[in-house]
Amino acid sequence: AGFDRPNIRYRISLRHNARQQLLQFLRDEHPRDAGIVYCLSRRKTEETAVWLQQHGYPALPYHAGLPPDTRAQTQARFLRDERVIVAATIAFGMGIDKPDVRFVAHLDMPRTVEAYYQETGRAGRDGQSADAWMVYGLQDVIKLRQMMASSEGSETHKRAEQHRLNAMLGLCEITTCRRQSLLAYFGETLAAACGNCDNCLTPVATWDGTEASRMALSAVYRTGQRFGVNHLIDVLRGAATDKIAQCSHQHLPTYGVGRALDAGQWRSVFRQLVARGYLSVDVESYGALRLEEKCRALLRGEESIALRRDGKRKESRQQTKTRLHEDIDIDLWEALRERRRQLAEEQGVPPYVIFHDRTLQEMCLELPTDLAQLARISGVGERKLEKYGASFLAVLRARATMRGSTPAKQPAAALGPVQTIGIDHSSH
Repeated sequence: AGFDRPNIRYRISLRHNARQQLLQFLRDEHPRDAGIVYCLSRRKTEETAVWLQQHGYPALPYHAGLPPDTRAQTQARFLRDERVIVAATIAFGMGIDKPDVRFVAHLDMPRTVEAYYQETGRAGRDGQSADAWMVYGLQDVIKLRQMMASSEGSETHKRAEQHRLNAMLGLCEITTCRRQSLLAYFGETLAAACGNCDNCLTPVATWDGTEASRMALSAVYRTGQRFGVNHLIDVLRGAATDKIAQCSHQHLPTYGVGRALDAGQWRSVFRQLVARGYLSVDVESYGALRLEEKCRALLRGEESIALRRDGKRKESRQQTKTRLHEDIDIDLWEALRERRRQLAEEQGVPPYVIFHDRTLQEMCLELPTDLAQLARISGVGERKLEKYGASFLAVLRARATMRGSTPAKQPAAALGPVQTIGIDHSSH
């Protein structure tokens, strides 16, 4: 099998307030779903789980530092319960086969594309729509590079790790189809853009960042490649800080030339220059930015650069939420899930062992009224029909009685995969 997972929607956003962004995502799209929230540190998994609990979500932390019995209990509950969220380090997920994970979220950027692919691949194994959601910032890159610099290993190994981190940052920053870029990394080609990632659904605006980039690179050069982003932004914006006075940077030609952009816009420029290899972060100098060979042509005016315009995407809540529930009676859907949960609890098995989500959705769409009709639903075999048929029919009939009439049936084909939109292939 290839690397493509067409049912997973890839979404990567710039971090503004990670927790609030996560909360908005959960409230809008996964208020009652099982999922995994990956964090870089053990402490952060525990803090995130507590924070989610405070906001009404059944969340549990998971990391290698917890006692083995606690980890086992968390895994068992995650497999058994349809609505548990696990806030975890990368220690979680290996060997856990839960098909109905509806989302995988990253509050920190993974260090490689391979890790991102493996972790997001734990969503939607039942073939139903699922989300791979992530927030990131330049601070992720600095933190990960510091971890790499202080790790054991040869310089060759560290350089290889650096290239893999650059590829991950590149995936975050691209303005074209994320799925095409992800598959290209693994040597596969997707002929047309997928139509099911954030860049396809809400195309990113770009602007001519050539002049701003030259100012940014010049500021790095004239300050001696010894300072981090915040000081460089102060220089460009003509701020009057103690540090600028101590270093006499108010006398530099680049001092104050960038007042037309605000601090957030300059932060975006620097982040994208790092992502594209014009600048690098010197972790031994506490995050100082250094010029790379690649920047020469840009500084000389021999090439131009288009930058992505940062901004919160206006993604339609309806657009994303109806993927799972189009034409479905939500009350019936929840009633069927509740019956499945009860049966699963009685039998001590995970809910998907009773019926997969897709089978319940088809019940909602086809609205069978007897066992013969129920038998025609995909996922309802002879044994399950005999074991659970009457129980689920009772729920379907009760709901039909409450509504007073049986609504017109909708075609189960509505559950098919999202159609791809055909636009020119653009590799990265």
